[in-house]
Amino acid sequence: MQAARHLTTSTVKHAVTELRVPVPWGEIRGKVWGPEHGRPVLCLHGWADNCGTFNKLIPLLPKEHRYVAVDLAGHGFSSHRPPGVFYSFPSYVADVCRVINALQWDRFSIIGHSMGGNVAGMYSALYPEMVDAVVLLDSYGFLPTDMKEIAKVMKQGIDGLLQFEKKSEEKKDKIYTYEEAVKRLLEANPALSKVSAQILLERGLVQTNGGVTFSRDFRINLKNIVRISLEQSLEMQSRIQASVLVILAEDGFEKLFAEADQKKFTSPLLQGYRDLNHKVVKIPGDHHVHLNNPECVAPLVTEFLHSKAAALKETPKL
Repeated sequence: MQAARHLTTSTVKHAVTELRVPVPWGEIRGKVWGPEHGRPVLCLHGWADNCGTFNKLIPLLPKEHRYVAVDLAGHGFSSHRPPGVFYSFPSYVADVCRVINALQWDRFSIIGHSMGGNVAGMYSALYPEMVDAVVLLDSYGFLPTDMKEIAKVMKQGIDGLLQFEKKSEEKKDKIYTYEEAVKRLLEANPALSKVSAQILLERGLVQTNGGVTFSRDFRINLKNIVRISLEQSLEMQSRIQASVLVILAEDGFEKLFAEADQKKFTSPLLQGYRDLNHKVVKIPGDHHVHLNNPECVAPLVTEFLHSKAAALKETPKL
């Protein structure tokens, strides 16, 4: 695996580096904040977003940490997966492994928003020795599916991909003006402020003749065919060795996106975190509170990262 490459850019207040990690089908891109030898933190964005989702939060977090926020495959500036390939949580976990190998980190923390939190949960369960702290931003770490629904959803995902491939042979990407693209994103994500939408579109659009197109791979809209049940989710949750902080928005994921019967999954997952001595807090705000109002989120994350760093210093090395 080639090492990660850093292209330095700078802003008035914070030096930010652009990250490029080669992968077999192209590259995974991202942004880096903080000192080179700072305590490493990987930041994973939500579905259809990109690493710009952390632009306003990271500058408010402890300066002694090294934050790497990636565009997950098919999002932002990262390459789309090869033709014929599905997007799924295990695939994203494999991408995290590729990024961590390129960065040569041996232990790190993760901040994950929404879908990024689900990738964080699965990675932390599969590679528990690699992760010391996890922050789930309006995410439960896992997205269980009712056992009776799994077959139906898998079939929908497979049929959806085959239909997409048929259509995309003659379909061209829709071209927008910048203003139309902002309007389109705000209609699809009512939780975003206009400023937040513009931040996400810095990496969410590609210039083209006659305007802009969205950079994301539209296959991410298809049903995820890799599903796990509540029982499997709780088993995975029990394998996480890291300290976990769950920050839920009062008008967030559960209100906006979860199906009516989702509570039968979210309640046991939250109870599972509490039973394992992890922390669950609720704050005012919506699903993108970390981007719209980062000052509500930053103190909680800062205290958590500081307490984890202090605990690690006190732990004698074997």
